Amino acid sequence: MTEENTTEQPLEERVNNRSQPPESDAFASFMAANWAPADDALPVRAEVADYAAARRAKISKLFPGERLVIPAGPLKVRSNDTDYRFRPHSAFAHQTGLGTDHEPDAVLVFEPVDEGQGDNGSNHEVTLYFTPLAGRDSKKFYADPRYGEFWIGPRPTLAAIETEYGLRTKDLSELEVAITKNAGNAALGGVQIRLVRNVDLNVDALVDTSRYNTGVDLESADQQDAALAEELSAARLVKDDVEVANLRRSVANTISGFESVVKALPRAVEHHRGERVIEGAFFAKAREEGNDLGYDTIAACGNNATILHWIRNNGQVEDGKLVLLDAGVEDETLYTADVTRTFPVNGRFSEVQAKVYQAVLDAADAAFEVAVPGNKFRDVHAAAMEVLANRLEEWGLLPVSAEVALTDQGGQHRRWMPHGTSHHLGLDVHDCAQAKRELYLDGVIEPGMVFTIEPGLYFKEEDLAIPEEYRGIGVRIEDDVLITEEGNENLSAGLPRKVEEVEAWMKSLS
Repeated sequence: MTEENTTEQPLEERVNNRSQPPESDAFASFMAANWAPADDALPVRAEVADYAAARRAKISKLFPGERLVIPAGPLKVRSNDTDYRFRPHSAFAHQTGLGTDHEPDAVLVFEPVDEGQGDNGSNHEVTLYFTPLAGRDSKKFYADPRYGEFWIGPRPTLAAIETEYGLRTKDLSELEVAITKNAGNAALGGVQIRLVRNVDLNVDALVDTSRYNTGVDLESADQQDAALAEELSAARLVKDDVEVANLRRSVANTISGFESVVKALPRAVEHHRGERVIEGAFFAKAREEGNDLGYDTIAACGNNATILHWIRNNGQVEDGKLVLLDAGVEDETLYTADVTRTFPVNGRFSEVQAKVYQAVLDAADAAFEVAVPGNKFRDVHAAAMEVLANRLEEWGLLPVSAEVALTDQGGQHRRWMPHGTSHHLGLDVHDCAQAKRELYLDGVIEPGMVFTIEPGLYFKEEDLAIPEEYRGIGVRIEDDVLITEEGNENLSAGLPRKVEEVEAWMKSLS
């Protein structure tokens, strides 16, 4: 009779029970042998490397003498032992230039040095800590379904990342010492740490423990962390040349995705969940040409288009109704477009649909007129609202005059346009969201900024404040706008905007 193994298996090991390899030395030796030599050729330096170095230098200038810690974030579990596709935190991506799936658990550390003696004349030496490629002679190569090359494919080496992105690199095993050495109260001679929080809980715990053990005031430290997050967000308000190129590419691929959707409309009409057909057609293009979707697609037909963040996309696509498609392709560099078009399922606007659409288009055009250097960011929204309020008054829908509605004490027009007209765009679809109000909403428009212009009108079927002919119509027109020295450029102008142009475009694709 054989003796049973009664040792209790740790809970954290059980998720991998499906993939336990043999434990014998013979198997390990066999797995390590007879592989073709690895390609050790180093990559060429990436175009983004110099731009990312300049971005780091700007952040370094703001925090001399302090250690800055910017995690990429860990893999996130989707279900049991399967993870979501990895996407690094946007601040990490901006400061490193790393895109696609680089690099789970990585952490960027700015180590303070004497003023001007750091990288590129900055105040810091910056090092990227990450887990490098495991050799084929290691158990991890074949036994680790999260990080092993046999499971997920090759990962870059320390030398490859250093060469391609111009970053000093070290093994992640050295991170704890790098973060905690000499850390403490700056007033007592310690090195103050600033951390981008709530990205990697393990790094949060490491920093918090260090602060607690060295007598750092935790409330003050939280405020200092928040200031770092603000500055990293504000650093993305004005895009550099490579960021603009990334956005142009993501917008171009998004336009291609919209064309795929129009071609799929006949199948969408026939399907009981036609909105999913639309969603799928766009997603296929996003994966073919980019990294992924920049955000969950809104594919809304009829009354669903009046639900601002409709992402269930399980409704029917019916002849005679409008489809509102709000979608964006995320580029391999992680920069995303954000474009909306509203178009008739059958290719022809009805009279009332065209009337509502034209009002939204006129509001968008008014916003474009003021989206120029020197104006305030909030002026863009105000210009669009003035057009919509006046149009709603003309139609007899406002309970007060447009003039009254547009005052701080009014706002009645916002019943049908409750969201803002613009937001910054870049690595996040709602980019720079942590920047200070005086730099964002109250900020002055500058060349190099990229933001959306997206007015809309949303008349719900259940809205008894409006005549029946308007009910169930939702319209939004959204473009991605680059501010130039001369004014602005509509990056998404390749998609038609005028009523007759939309109809002609749809006919050409049918």
